[in-house]
Amino acid sequence: MPQDSFNTLQTFNISDTRKGQLYSLPALGKSLNVDVQRLPVSLRIVLESVLRNCDGVKVTEEHVRQLANWQPNEERENEIPFVVSRVVLQDFTGVPLLADIAAMRSVADRNGKDPKLIEPLEPVDLVVDHSIMIDYFGTDQALDLNIKLEFKSNEERYQFMMWGMQAFNTFTVVPPGFGIVHQVNLEHLAPGVHHDAKNDVYYPDTLVGTDSHTTMINGIGVVGWGVGGIEAEAGMLGQPVYILTPDVVGVELVGKLREGVTATDLVLRITEMLRQEKVVGKFVEFCGEGTASLSVTDRATIGNMSPEYGATMGFFPIDERTIDYFRGTGRTQEEIEAFEAYYKAQNMFGVPQAKDIDYTKLITLDLSTVSPSVAGPKRPQDRIELDKLKSTFVDLFSKPMNDSGFAQPADKLEKDFPVAGSDEPLRNGDILIAAITSCTNTSNPSVMLAAGLVAKKAAEAGLKVPKHIKTSLAPGSRVVTGYLEKTGLLPYLETLGFNVAAYGCTTCIGNAGDLTPELNAAITENDLICSAVLSGNRNFEARIHPNIQANFLASPPLVVAYALAGTVMRDITTEPIGRGKNGDVYLKDIWPSSEEVNELLNAAMDPVAYRENYAQIDKNPGALWESIKGVTGETYTWPESTYIAEPPFFEDFGMQPAPMPPVRDARALAVFGDSITTDHISPAGSIKETSPAGRWLTEHGVSKSEFNSYGSRRGNHEVMMRGTFANVRIKNLMIPPKADGSSFEGGETLFQPSGEQMPIYDAAMRYISEGTPTVVFGGEEYGTGSSRDWAAKGTQLLGVRAVIARSFERIHRSNLVGMGVLPLQFLHGDSVDSLNIKGTETYDIIGLEDGIKPMQEVTLVIKRPDGVKQEVTLLLRIDTPIEVEYYRHGGILPFVLRELLA
Repeated sequence: MPQDSFNTLQTFNISDTRKGQLYSLPALGKSLNVDVQRLPVSLRIVLESVLRNCDGVKVTEEHVRQLANWQPNEERENEIPFVVSRVVLQDFTGVPLLADIAAMRSVADRNGKDPKLIEPLEPVDLVVDHSIMIDYFGTDQALDLNIKLEFKSNEERYQFMMWGMQAFNTFTVVPPGFGIVHQVNLEHLAPGVHHDAKNDVYYPDTLVGTDSHTTMINGIGVVGWGVGGIEAEAGMLGQPVYILTPDVVGVELVGKLREGVTATDLVLRITEMLRQEKVVGKFVEFCGEGTASLSVTDRATIGNMSPEYGATMGFFPIDERTIDYFRGTGRTQEEIEAFEAYYKAQNMFGVPQAKDIDYTKLITLDLSTVSPSVAGPKRPQDRIELDKLKSTFVDLFSKPMNDSGFAQPADKLEKDFPVAGSDEPLRNGDILIAAITSCTNTSNPSVMLAAGLVAKKAAEAGLKVPKHIKTSLAPGSRVVTGYLEKTGLLPYLETLGFNVAAYGCTTCIGNAGDLTPELNAAITENDLICSAVLSGNRNFEARIHPNIQANFLASPPLVVAYALAGTVMRDITTEPIGRGKNGDVYLKDIWPSSEEVNELLNAAMDPVAYRENYAQIDKNPGALWESIKGVTGETYTWPESTYIAEPPFFEDFGMQPAPMPPVRDARALAVFGDSITTDHISPAGSIKETSPAGRWLTEHGVSKSEFNSYGSRRGNHEVMMRGTFANVRIKNLMIPPKADGSSFEGGETLFQPSGEQMPIYDAAMRYISEGTPTVVFGGEEYGTGSSRDWAAKGTQLLGVRAVIARSFERIHRSNLVGMGVLPLQFLHGDSVDSLNIKGTETYDIIGLEDGIKPMQEVTLVIKRPDGVKQEVTLLLRIDTPIEVEYYRHGGILPFVLRELLA
């Protein structure tokens, strides 16, 4: 047991017959003469971890004192060593993480060390939810057919997971078909509090997850956020998760939502508001009477989209509603008693008023001002009020691409375009995908039931969805299907084509499946701007489908409504949704009242249904899963596979790190603008046959039909490094604009000094063969989006030594450091444009020769082709002392491995 340096270990009452011990924050406050009650609740939970894990080595008494004395507006210089209670993974990120740890065991074995030295010290749960595609839809057989195809396509990956389950003591897998990781986490995995039975100590549930939307768990008062796989690996293997002491922004919610406004509308408003407040890297904590009035599932929806508004967390304190949710989702009485008693003993129970907490900044939102909305067409923070969607689309249609538009001639909006084999023409603005999908909304019974009610009223009115629209329903948990059946609403959704097609993260992650060849041809031949509407959280370019450029996030009931309308070129607030058996039908005719939804909510909170569902993980995971047989043994044998390969990050591994070479005479691999997402850097979706990754797969005997997706092949570095910067919509500004003035799109660059145009991968390999280091330039919000570590791993494997941008998203910056790539930030308003950087120059990075200090300034020397030199000051975004060590060791993985094998 760690030392009790501050004499805070105390006994508390759980029930009349049960007691336990905890590390008391009120006692710590008295010991340090600090009013810990004024600290934000989220920080207090982090403080408890620091206090409990204080061992005088990795976590010191000074760490405890510093955090306990947090001030709302002081300079942030101190790092917090945060030891989490557990780790959650989804399979797209979990498989490469498992491959890294398997590779560590292989290195240990080759060096004569015990492979079991590499063992997760905290519980690790991997939920398989990202592998299923919507290949079949709109029929009763869709779910069964999609699952069978999933297992056929991913057998090698699932065999690898089976090896992991038998090789590691604390590694468990939730098989395919149970739901989305965040909903499974919310409904089942989260225990409320943990119990160290050996020492009879209770402590809060905290975690990191390898998915940016891990923050959904903030809705039940759990401190947790998304990290890259490389950072999660370090946490699993005993390293604290090091974070810079954060600012905490309080969001006070007042009033109540108006009739007809959904939790989705609320989260889109909050996303827009907090993006404008620039909360990147900060904790956001909700408070006030409006917060207390929200259901736990509404809170989870808001917490879920923390990455979209840029915050590390969107935290909601625990209260009676949280306890009711635990009871309704089938947690045991013993778990609930310990959960409630613990937080009351720590004086952390209940949603505080704004005046009771010292926040860095307080923002107030009146819930009554929230209106029905969607977001898009390219970013989740770009909210559009429902009555303005049509006009916004018309406006963007002709705007230039660098102004977020589509650069199309205005007269093209009214034209019809033929589709081979169909009597129905295609028009710009037509909706081709309508998906009820994603953890954000399918976890929330109020919006799912509302979708069912819209479907019921629409079907009864005689409305139908156009046949060419790809409709799908992919709940985040089997429980959703249960209550839709129980309330009699599922048949109406099925009537409109919204049959259950999957349990997993589908359209929102890019697993929408393809459109028909005829539709794809009509779009590409005529350069059409067609649409998708989904109840997701991400709509970045080429994420949903490479040929659908206008993607809108909406609540599940609005997804149904727009599927019926068939186009975003109809203002559904004033124009008819469609024509039914008795004439025109308007949105108001099919939209349910809050009372209608509330009458059905009890059906969604059935403890028996939750317990029975999740008991099947062990009792009856399914014949397909049980048929998977994996390699056995403590070390993986790395059988030949195009899905799983031993990663190259430990090649030439030694117990002493080699000096990082200087960056001199570097070339620009690419020059990008603002809002380059991790989808741009490392796509998750389909693999183009003519791309470097597609060519490699073809050369290794994989047919086009068996390519699967980039996400599914993240266990193989050969595919992933070739897929880096391969997004079909990425715009490398080194390449001159096309004749019509629009930017060139696709993963290509100009190799220097010849200026030859080629795929970025090919150029990178040529630079590596010549011994030339490379850099990448970016604008604002570089690396926004998913927490995919391959966006950093791929960058490193392409030989990129530094990424120079105006600002970085939190997780990607950390991942770059974790892979030994320098994140450098322009200062004083400098940018690619202001410095006239074209990519034809060579570059030196000066100032790291005598050692690295966190957040130091360095010099970029720009050497232009005409011989002119320019020196520019940059900020080194290696933010903390531990990150300096990670970089010095060539990344976090070699650092951890050296520590474990020492």
